[in-house]
This record gives sequence, C-alpha cells and structure tokens, in this order.
Amino acid sequence: MSPRDLLARLTSPEVITFLAVGGAGYVVDVGGFNLLRSVPLFAGHDPTLAKIVAVALAMVVTYVGNRALTWRDADTSDRRREVALFVLFNTIGLGFSVVTLFVSHHLLGLTSGLADNISANVVGIALGTIFRFWSYRRFVFTPASVTAPGTTTRVSA
Repeated sequence: MSPRDLLARLTSPEVITFLAVGGAGYVVDVGGFNLLRSVPLFAGHDPTLAKIVAVALAMVVTYVGNRALTWRDADTSDRRREVALFVLFNTIGLGFSVVTLFVSHHLLGLTSGLADNISANVVGIALGTIFRFWSYRRFVFTPASVTAPGTTTRVSA
C-alpha cells in the first residue's frame, strides 16, 4: 500500500467519524477519571477503580455515537449481539488502559496524577483505540447486504 493510499484510508469519513466519536468518549473517560480521582470516595483507593467507572461511562457515549454516526448504515437486525460484542471489545480495550496504568503505577512506581494520565489516557487509550476500530468494524457494526427481497445476510468487513 502506497503512502497516498494509506493517507486516504486514514482520512476516510469512517475513520474521521470514529475518531470524533472516540474524542467525545475520551473527554468523558479522562474527565470522569480525573473527577473520580478527586472525589473522597475514590481518592483513597487504587486509581484503577476510577478508570473502570470512567470507561463504563465513556462506553455508553461511544456506543450511541458509533451506532448513530460512524456505522449508521450497518446491519441492525441483531442489536443484542451488537451490544454484547461492543461491551466485550470495549472491555478488552479497557484492558489496554488498565494494564498500562497498573504497570506504570504499581510496577514502575510512577504514582503522580500526570504519570497515571499518561499511562492510562495516552498510551493505553491509543492502543485500545486501534484495537477498538478494528474489532468494531470487523465484528460489531457489520454491513448488511441484500441477498433477496426482504432478507439480509451479514457480511464481514
């Protein structure tokens, strides 16, 4: 693939919309994480708990955004399957942030708020974003193709 083709793929409407929706989720995630870290109920606990709650809130935002905007034309015949896979792949994506936060905070001893944010909200989210785009596109928001009048068949992207 040439650099020009790669640039065209990276700037496609699908990728741009996915990143915009992800940006909204990122604001909810990072804002929620930092807010929860400052609330007395969470402040005395491991920051991983705050990260999990923040990601759960962001997950709702990104599901609605991706369903309504990024992949609005995707097959909607099995919403339970779609939501279950979305939650599964988000949980795996959360694992990237939690693992990078755990390594930084507990194994490397980098315990400042800045270090926690860089490990979880820069490195972890970047890795998780790449994984999420691939998994959503491949398994969650699959296109529908018409095979006969009134019927659809799921097609992998």
